[in-house]
Formats: sequence, C-alpha cells, structure tokens
Amino acid sequence: MKTAKGIFFLWVLCGLGACTPRALLTAHPPETTRQTETRQLDVAPAEPKTISMLAVGDNLYHASMIREGEEGDYASAYAELRPLIEAADIAFVNQETLLAGKAFGFSGYPRFNSPQKLGQALAEVGFNVINHATNHVLDKGEKALLATMDFWDTFPHITVLGIHRSPEARSQPKLLKKNNITVGFLSYTYGTNGFPLPADKPHLVSLIDTEIMAREIEALRPLCDFLVVSMHWGEEYVHEPSEEQKKLATFLAAQQVDVLIGHHPHVIQPMEYIQRPDGKWMLCFYSLGNFISAQVRAPRMLGAMAYLKIEEGAGEERFVLLEAGAIPLVTHYEKEFVGFKVYPLYAYTEALADQHRMNQQKKELTLDYLQSLASKVFGDKEIKHNPFAP
Repeated sequence: MKTAKGIFFLWVLCGLGACTPRALLTAHPPETTRQTETRQLDVAPAEPKTISMLAVGDNLYHASMIREGEEGDYASAYAELRPLIEAADIAFVNQETLLAGKAFGFSGYPRFNSPQKLGQALAEVGFNVINHATNHVLDKGEKALLATMDFWDTFPHITVLGIHRSPEARSQPKLLKKNNITVGFLSYTYGTNGFPLPADKPHLVSLIDTEIMAREIEALRPLCDFLVVSMHWGEEYVHEPSEEQKKLATFLAAQQVDVLIGHHPHVIQPMEYIQRPDGKWMLCFYSLGNFISAQVRAPRMLGAMAYLKIEEGAGEERFVLLEAGAIPLVTHYEKEFVGFKVYPLYAYTEALADQHRMNQQKKELTLDYLQSLASKVFGDKEIKHNPFAP
C-alpha cells in the first residue's frame, strides 16, 4: 500500500489561512555559531528528491464486467499494470461509476452502480487517489452518493476527489506529500447527466464553474508545490479536444495549475504543454480515454496512463517536472465478454489481439492499428516501456 512507502496524506483540518506553505513543506534546523576544529569529510551529494505519479482514465463497469467480477474477482483485471501502480508514489484513477453497494442494485449503462468489491480491488492494487466527479455520480441519487462516500471512509489512506458531505469537507485541501514535495488536488465535472444537485447541497459534487474554481485554486495553490486538477469534460468519442476544453485549459493555466488530467471522451486525446502567464508551463492531458470498459468500438479499446516524475530542484525552479509522457493501454476481453484485463500497449501481442472479442468476426483491432493510433495522438510523448524499470 502507499502508506508503507512513507507518503503522507494531509487532510488539513485547520483553516486554509492558518497553515502556511513553509510550515507544511520545510523545517530548517536552527543556525549555530559554535566553532569546531573537526575537519569536514567529503560528502557525496544527496540524491535528488523526487515523487512519481500515474493517472488513468475511465474505470467504467458495464453489466457483463460486474457478472464476471462477482463470479471471480476484480483485481485480476489490473494484474498486468499492478507493478507500475505499486511503484508509483501517487496513483490516480477516474472511478466513473458509483460504489454504493448491493442495496442500490448493481447496474451498468445507463445508470451505473458497481459493487464495492471493485473499490476494494482498486485499493488492493495500489490506487490512492480516486476521482468521483463524473457525469454518472448521481445515477442512483443522493443516498447512493453518500453510500459511496461511506465506503471510501473505510480506506483512510485513500484520497477521494470531487464529492463532499458538507461545505466544510469541500474546503479541506487534498494534499499528498513525500520527499519534501507536496502535491495538491482539485477535481470537477461538466455535469451529472441531467440529475440536479439538491438545491440546499451544491457542495455534494464539484461542478465546472470558473468562478468557484478560481477561488478554490487560489486557496490551495500556496499550500502545494505541484497542483493537479482533474477535469471530466469534452466530447465523447472524439480524439481532438473541443474549443471548450481548450478554453478551460487556458483558464487553468492562468490560475497557475501545473498538471491537468482529463477524462470522459472514452478515447485518447493529445497531451501538450500550455504556457502560463508566469512563464512556467502547465502539462495538459486532454483525455486518457477508458481505463477499462465493455464498450465495443476499436478506438475505445485504447486508453492511456499518464506518467509524471517531479524533482526538487534548485534556484528559482525549486520543483521541476523531470519526466512526463503517456503509456498507451489496451482493454482486452474475449468472446462472450469474459477475460477483462488491461495491458500496457508495449506488452500487448498479436496473439492476444487474435483472442480479442472484436476480432472474432473480422480482424479490426490489430496491433498495428493500436500502435498507429497511439503514435498519431501522442507522437514523441508516447512511452513504450516501463518507466520504473531499472
């Protein structure tokens, strides 16, 4: 689990104004004027302090996937990625569907509710940041959303984004810290599929509203070295970001956001660097596509895993984005909608592709197709290996 790696989850319960970034980030030893005659030995330079992060897109569970998971287990679907997830200090997943429990009825499209065993599997394989600000978050109503929160309350080491019990809970900053590097998180969704938030509880789900977003970013920005914003946005099944996405990305760059993680289109979209007004750069992943699903079109079988490595630097650039890229992922399942599993594209083979359900009638999901699509969307930002491998 991530707690065993020494990562600290800072649920700051004091007021935002009461905690300074210096108090959170540094603790300088007192200066001393004592003279010493001891000769200082040559000391090898310390290794740079770093923190790594992975992020994946829509964990979208349809009815066939629930049937298979209930008959077996859910963690096996992620077995091929588990070494990467466990190696990362921060592992983010967009949990597209509710995890409200059996009392609300398990269901797939169009109003989703997934078993809580699925959430347990996500925790087991190493995810420690879960986003629930999606268009499906009110599929079963307010009580189901609260039940989902109750479930995640049993995992105190996991940070949940985008859903809140109260205005006070929403105002608590979400901060993760390791190696003297603090990463802050915010999350928003474009809507909730026409299900309105209760008039007296607008805090329940973080909706895209630039006025509110600006206030929340302004409050969180001084508390963290790197600020990550998750955005559930965009047009479904389109590989290029919409004008609205580009407009919002520019807005977030102006707010000094460092990394933008996008999802919802169910297909991959490009990643790019957007210059901020302060001269620094925001890294934008417009869409990571599906993490796993039972959708049945070839482009939706290819998702992506964002990879970041942040390093504590020196001088004006105290913290720098040392490495970044996208690892393409393949959703694999076989005839009769069984054998769901996610593979990194660099480990997927023609033999596996031959077994894919989509290739049983005609061969349309070839390895060449997947590689070409990944190359077209990500270009030289594609990662074709395990970034944690020695």
